[in-house]
Amino acid sequence: MSTQNEADVDWFALASYRTGNAGEVRPALVLDHGRVYDLAGTRDALGHADAALTGSVADLLDDWPRTLGALRSLAAAAHARPEALTEIPEGADRLAAPYRPARIFAATSNYVDHADEMGTVLAAKADSRPYVFMKADSSVIGPGEAVELPDSSEQVDWEVELAAVIGTGGRHITVDDALDHVVAYTIINDVSARDLNLRDDFPFKFDWFRGKCFDTFAPLGPWLVPAGCMPDPQSLGLRLAVNGEVMQDAKASEMIFTIAEQIAYLSGILTLRPGDLIATGTPDGVGMGRGVYLRSGDVMRAEIESIGVLENPVR
Repeated sequence: MSTQNEADVDWFALASYRTGNAGEVRPALVLDHGRVYDLAGTRDALGHADAALTGSVADLLDDWPRTLGALRSLAAAAHARPEALTEIPEGADRLAAPYRPARIFAATSNYVDHADEMGTVLAAKADSRPYVFMKADSSVIGPGEAVELPDSSEQVDWEVELAAVIGTGGRHITVDDALDHVVAYTIINDVSARDLNLRDDFPFKFDWFRGKCFDTFAPLGPWLVPAGCMPDPQSLGLRLAVNGEVMQDAKASEMIFTIAEQIAYLSGILTLRPGDLIATGTPDGVGMGRGVYLRSGDVMRAEIESIGVLENPVR
């Protein structure tokens, strides 16, 4: 599955990277599907003194209408004058999580084949609604950071998912208007302790909080690709490999509830806010369906077409 198009000069992304100075994290502009540049340094080198391009990535998301125009202008200038720019040394290896969403909404059983491999019997779509849980912001880690296996679980599993980032909030958003509220897309790996998702000490069968919210259980990244730089998000290919062996390989078109339908559903319950992240569900190929789980030393490589690659070791 290809994650880049060399002719696509309109592609750019927004990232965060560690400077090496006391853990400082700064925003970065990403060009050519992997060349990482300090955002403020690029702005200054190209003479773009735009106040819209200041602050963290989270700050930029809060004022996205201004941010997007400024980023587009800066990316166009950078493509035209690459000789004026200096890449961040070892840029891709210094990436942090692009930002830390305050709220992560995650869809479960949103691919028929995944529901089948989990033994989940679904109602017909016409008689159902999306099933959504929330992951903690403290679960978020960035590219290259390690997923830590909790002592209390022996069945930690992977789930590659396409993540949609809300830029324009709202309530009671229609399906037709929903994608206009998405500013960017990225990759999330919904790491899950399968043996902790179930419990028998309460009459409530499922415990999504316990199984999904450990620290490090939400690798996110490698960057945010603006919606306008993407093809139809429902056409994208998703893939995840463990130690080089492909486990998941599917298309977002296989979702039961589309991204737009998920946004409409959520906004009927609460007001969506800029920066909210929606993890739209995982396809089949997870470890539980195979009876295989993560072990210390494993490496997960999650990949989504037109976005990039998110790789994380396990310890």
